[in-house]
Amino acid sequence: MRWNDLKEESCPVARGLSVIGDRWTMMVLRDCFQGIRRFDDFQKRLGITRHVLADRLRKLEEDGVLERRLYQDRPPRHEYRLTEKGLALLPILVTLIQWANTWEPHPEQDDKILRDRETGAHVEPLVVDSETRQPLTHRTLRRIESSAAPKA
Repeated sequence: MRWNDLKEESCPVARGLSVIGDRWTMMVLRDCFQGIRRFDDFQKRLGITRHVLADRLRKLEEDGVLERRLYQDRPPRHEYRLTEKGLALLPILVTLIQWANTWEPHPEQDDKILRDRETGAHVEPLVVDSETRQPLTHRTLRRIESSAAPKA
């Protein structure tokens, strides 16, 4: 199966990965959440080739995750802003950070990098059910297959 074909799958994991599933895309999104908006700034921070970066930004714009806005007329220059759809990816990034700090810690880095903006206190993410407010775990969930899903 080709990468672009994932968008048509009934599996939500496959559809999600069709948008954010490669390493550079997640790194671009990380930088967006840290306030980076301009092409040259992305390239400088990521060390990515111009071609690959342009491709990832274009794809994120096509998928409605980023919006390109003109910030200078002569010469024309654009910046990239997270859309509502892009902002909704923050829990995924936060959960990935927490997972990496727990299971793939860096020996020289403080794993308490998520902090409350106002108080500076360490934030410990927790995924909960919106109705019951109970933590979601592999023991509390089961997936109901839709009728469109192939039968095994």
